[in-house]
Amino acid sequence: MSKPLVVITGASSGIGAATAQAFSAAGHPLLLLSRRLDRMEQFGLPETLCIGVDVTDTAAVKAAIEQAETQYGPVGCLVNNAGVMLLGQVDVQDPAEWQTMLNVNVMGVLNGIHAVLAGMKQRGAGTIVNISSVAGRKTFPDHAAYCATKFAVHALTENIREEVSGTGVRLAVIAPGVVETELLSHTTDEGIKAGYQEWKQDIGGAIGPEVVADAIMFAYNQPPNVCIREIVLAPTSQQA
Repeated sequence: MSKPLVVITGASSGIGAATAQAFSAAGHPLLLLSRRLDRMEQFGLPETLCIGVDVTDTAAVKAAIEQAETQYGPVGCLVNNAGVMLLGQVDVQDPAEWQTMLNVNVMGVLNGIHAVLAGMKQRGAGTIVNISSVAGRKTFPDHAAYCATKFAVHALTENIREEVSGTGVRLAVIAPGVVETELLSHTTDEGIKAGYQEWKQDIGGAIGPEVVADAIMFAYNQPPNVCIREIVLAPTSQQA
């Protein structure tokens, strides 16, 4: 292939789908990972392998990436986008929702990194982009457990970036504010969902997922000796 393989998790909708479109338009072969295989296959992108994978399944993530590398060559970029947002007050929220967020938002990211990092270090090149949130930089009401997972994404990204800084591998974190995606639909508290939607309208609406995809492409397309460590973006009217 003339351009390196790009792996995108959570690729069936939102930021993941927009990022898949952007990298495909730029000529990259793709491995798209999500539990919703049919949604990814409907994109009809060329040179694209779609595999239904739960990012919390370490072995399945590794096997999918190995299959794609056999077909398209080594991974040049991993976009860890899969995530869930289950908002709630800690004293009433079901602890199972905390575990789900920890598994997907933190372990899922680590599983992706674990599957590609050794090969990138050996080749002396590669980019890992972890999708976090402004909720990984500051706290919000009803976001305690979600913020904990996104703060973790910021921390692990920076920690690993420092560890591999001499190897030619780059790590970047993209921290969007409110984006027009399906993320809020995961929350089970209808009152919190209604309040979030009202707040979103008050600030003039969310940014589109394609804007975040553009930020990812900007970080990736820098010269190999330039690492964009973090990009924070949000609607202009979003104060926090």
